[in-house]
Amino acid sequence: MNRINLCFSALLLFLAACSVLKKPDTNNSSSMGDINIAAMVQPIPLNNRFIDSSYNIWCGSVTKGENGKFYMLYSRWPKHTGHNGWINFSEIALARADKPNGPYKHIKVIFSARGENYWDGACTHNPAVIQYKGKYYMFYMGANGSAEINKLSNQFGEEAWWARRNSQRIGLAVADDPEGEWQRRDEPILNVSLDSTAYDAMLVSNPAPTVDDKGRVILLYKQVEKNGTMKGGKVRFGVAFASSLTGPYIKHSKPIFGSADAGKEWMVAEDPYIWHYKGTNYAIVRDVIGKFTGDKGALALMTSANGYDWQPAKHPKVIGSRIYFEDGTIAKDHLERPCLYLEKGVPRFLFGAMGLDPSRSHSMNVCVPLKQE
Repeated sequence: MNRINLCFSALLLFLAACSVLKKPDTNNSSSMGDINIAAMVQPIPLNNRFIDSSYNIWCGSVTKGENGKFYMLYSRWPKHTGHNGWINFSEIALARADKPNGPYKHIKVIFSARGENYWDGACTHNPAVIQYKGKYYMFYMGANGSAEINKLSNQFGEEAWWARRNSQRIGLAVADDPEGEWQRRDEPILNVSLDSTAYDAMLVSNPAPTVDDKGRVILLYKQVEKNGTMKGGKVRFGVAFASSLTGPYIKHSKPIFGSADAGKEWMVAEDPYIWHYKGTNYAIVRDVIGKFTGDKGALALMTSANGYDWQPAKHPKVIGSRIYFEDGTIAKDHLERPCLYLEKGVPRFLFGAMGLDPSRSHSMNVCVPLKQE
């Protein structure tokens, strides 16, 4: 064997050894199908609670600004109005922190009530923010401020509450900077279906957006059907698609999250958070009846290749209905309105809302640390 052949053979052996010894890069894996978020969950430090003594805090959608700060868009309403006061008094506010896990401090109110002439004139709620191509897009729920409903609401009766609740629609606001001006539309980005027999004929709310690797927008949302009563029929979740975050959105014809085989259950899943990672869509939902995790009130991880066929993940439980704090105490409520803070698609912190007591006379947002392998 000549010298050139010997050198070439040695080079091949060296490259082969490198390929064997190289440590796998988990951040570049093609799938998160084996992820077990429940195994990553850590007790919540008391400093990771975002509480306002005068307001109930709900929701909580977190994003990182170009300035390196972290921002939470959240819902709040006066504490004295009680938990159900959200439908009449909720407004969307902004908080800021130096680290993703906080502590967060309130900066300003983004949207407050703007009057009976607007579809979202009474309250704004359920903010879900997404960054895309240098802009911030916030999907949210708005409720009607019509004179008729306002007159009912002054009575604070059951009929008034359901009337306001049934006026919920989904809106979109856009900003160049979370601390800047948010431009919202005068019409909903997603409205109810005109077909009175549709799954979303009564209301749409709880938006959850993502953009896949082909630029397709996937928008999950709560839908309620009509049944001749103020309360309406079953509560389900639907999905709509668009080629742009600003729409128009085309609705998928059937509910998602296993609702088709849920029988007479009033609600199966709620409060989705969705993200896309290398060809697969992932969603965290509240497992209302324990259908996906066996634990009522837990959070469940779902996966989908196309955005409308969803199945429980290999490890479906994200966090159980019992939540633990770092001081050893157990939370008096379960976690709702989940949001993940992700870095390159990898979960780092899990946010959610809960009551400080079982009656939810006062509520907060908490940040759950996720242990990194």
